[in-house]
Amino acid sequence: MRIFHVLLMTMLLLFAPAAARAQGAFGGGAPHIAAELRAESAAPQPGKDAAIAFSMTPEPGWHGYWQNPGDAGLGMTVKWTLPKGVAIGPLRYPVPETLLISGLMNHVYEGPYGVLAKLTVAPDVPLGTKLPVRVRADWLACTDKVCVPEGADLALDLVAGDGAILPGGRAQFDGWRSHLPRPLGSEASYAIADGRLRLSVPFPAAASARDVHLFALADGLTRYAASQSVTRQGDRLIIETEAGQGLKSDPVQAVLRTGDHVGFLLTARPGAVPAARSVTAQTVLIALGGALLGGLLLNIMPCVFPILGLKAMKLARAGGDERTVRREAWAYSLGIILTCLALGGLLLGLRAAGAAVGWAFQLQDPRIILLLLLLVTAITLNLAGLFELSAFGGGDRLAGKGGATGAFWTGALVAFVATPCTGPFMGAAMGAALVLPIGAALAIFAGLGLGLALPFLALAHIPALRTRLPRPGPWMGRLQKILAIPMALTALGLLWLLGQQRGVPAILLGLCAATALAIGLWWLGRRQLHGRRGGLAVACAALILFAGTAILLPTHAPAAAASEKGLPFDEARLASLRAAGKPVFLYFTADWCLTCKANEAAAIDRDETRAAFEKAGVTVMVGDWTNADPAITRFLEAQGRSGVPLYLWYAPGREARTLPQLLTPATLTALVS
Repeated sequence: MRIFHVLLMTMLLLFAPAAARAQGAFGGGAPHIAAELRAESAAPQPGKDAAIAFSMTPEPGWHGYWQNPGDAGLGMTVKWTLPKGVAIGPLRYPVPETLLISGLMNHVYEGPYGVLAKLTVAPDVPLGTKLPVRVRADWLACTDKVCVPEGADLALDLVAGDGAILPGGRAQFDGWRSHLPRPLGSEASYAIADGRLRLSVPFPAAASARDVHLFALADGLTRYAASQSVTRQGDRLIIETEAGQGLKSDPVQAVLRTGDHVGFLLTARPGAVPAARSVTAQTVLIALGGALLGGLLLNIMPCVFPILGLKAMKLARAGGDERTVRREAWAYSLGIILTCLALGGLLLGLRAAGAAVGWAFQLQDPRIILLLLLLVTAITLNLAGLFELSAFGGGDRLAGKGGATGAFWTGALVAFVATPCTGPFMGAAMGAALVLPIGAALAIFAGLGLGLALPFLALAHIPALRTRLPRPGPWMGRLQKILAIPMALTALGLLWLLGQQRGVPAILLGLCAATALAIGLWWLGRRQLHGRRGGLAVACAALILFAGTAILLPTHAPAAAASEKGLPFDEARLASLRAAGKPVFLYFTADWCLTCKANEAAAIDRDETRAAFEKAGVTVMVGDWTNADPAITRFLEAQGRSGVPLYLWYAPGREARTLPQLLTPATLTALVS
């Protein structure tokens, strides 16, 4: 692959006119990455160093390459034409991003970036001397489907002077410098065994490190596309990945990314590296226990309890038919567990592909909210007696295969609706699942499903519990209609959430779709009263209704209004508040998280809490995760969490304190007392 890159660059340099024509064919002559040569000072001082930079601005969907492009691509090449007494140092690249395409790992920049260099003017150059700097720069611009060789002849006209820097120029160059890798004060060590590279990097335990990735400056250290595992051991980071080919036992250099375009330039020498600590059985068991308890508590959610109540009524009807009861119990549980495994596996797959998503990612898509709105509307009308639906009913036809099938899909729906909100015990468990090996992670997702299914399994397998259920009678019909109320409230909540994500037009579309579905189900119910069918026609119409409404949904979220609850989350603003010694209460929430809303109503949005915070000068900062936000996702991961809620208290001069997931006014007012 690297030989191919060298040959390609040679051909590009030899056939520059053809390359220019290729560029014109794809972009009408305009470069897909605009380049400009800039100087921090237009009057560099003789005997002193100054900074110049290539300001690179890719078009949306295009990217440029780091000095080591990875498995594919080409870095920038430059050829300087300099006046006497001027020298230019090597190019200095910012910390890159990773881009995996078809199994090839690329080291790229998908947004504007600056490549810096040091300009030195000799001490004997007289003041006022004109310093024309010329450079031929060539680079490769790519999308995920096509690459175009590009280049430009750039110029700077400087004059030897006093080195004055305008404020605007300093701010711009300071921004570029903040993305350059900083030299790591201590050397790292590495060892290779059985084709695996283990690298030990000195890094303070208290220092933040997130989205860690190792970028080798030269070929041979790593296989670029191989996954990299990172663990902390005290004041060291242990990175393990697949070793490259042809690496000799020599010092190597690499860039270690520890944040968004933040990283360190390190030198590593062969040496002893402690083995990464293995995941202990105790860690997995603790996380599994949290998932079981969290799943058990999800049964009291208003969108789950009615369906659980219907299943309990089914048991009451079944009487002593143990075989039927247990078959349906395990079908219901299997539907829940497999859905949790599917959601967990999809989450792990998306994260492995580079997406910044966390638990409950499905409720960040308004189309999923619309689908749930229509499903919950149908369940509500079924409970209210508008039409018959055996999958959620419990009549005699549920005996045998039909009953087990209905129970399975009921369990799948329960899991899909109930799992998004991380309540008590679930936060740490879901956070652990995202860093554990895939087998242990899937076990935790299955444990969550088992906890959600436990009440029905207990009723099915413990006859003493079933004997306490009331005997079948007219009360069951009345209870079924009562259970329609929390399901209707759930539908209203989903409609509100749709509006939060896509504004008032989405609410109107969702309301129209739900009304149209209700009319179709009413028609079905009228036909059922006369012994006629029509379920298939209604089901097809409902699918068409969903597809059409989903297409009409607005594609962008409404403009955010100023929050009355606090400042919107901003990591830089948080750092400045802490540096100024201000106390900060930071919490992360989402409109689809019932635990979050309960805490806000019961503790955060209370007069006594607001008064105590105002008196103590506390700044309240809110991270709204209703819609997908990669910055919030990365911050949550840095705190060991994969979902909301999360509550952090920053006392002046102290590190963050994580508060319980269930809050009271006393918990918050005590922070400032």
